[in-house]
Amino acid sequence: MSSIVEKQNEVVDEFSMFEDWMQRYEYMIELGKSLPLIDERYKTDDNIIKGCQSRVWVHADMNDNDKIEFTADSDAIITKGIIAILIRVFSDQTPKEILEANTDFIDEIGLKEHLSPTRANGLVSMIKQLKMYALAYSKA
Repeated sequence: MSSIVEKQNEVVDEFSMFEDWMQRYEYMIELGKSLPLIDERYKTDDNIIKGCQSRVWVHADMNDNDKIEFTADSDAIITKGIIAILIRVFSDQTPKEILEANTDFIDEIGLKEHLSPTRANGLVSMIKQLKMYALAYSKA
């Protein structure tokens, strides 16, 4: 399995292939379509990420290898792409790896500066929520 850093580097490499942000947005929308979708029964208020303009649900499960697997969904296509990137990087990692991971790759691909302030806040909230799940599982 790839480490978080390897997955982050893959994302940075992929985004660097595009010349402009329209192409990157289109790519994010494509990524959103490949998102491991959350089971409908987890689309509850408990799983909504607070601080997001659009609705984003995230669910975490610990698998047999003591790694966390995330599933998610959103009612907005760009947001779905953003959470898809985060899940790709953080899913199937141990709680410790998730908690210790930095998120510099987001700045490297220039994501924050190309999002509206509310979406950028939502991005921060998504990362915080994934780390909260990791923290909860690390204490379990």
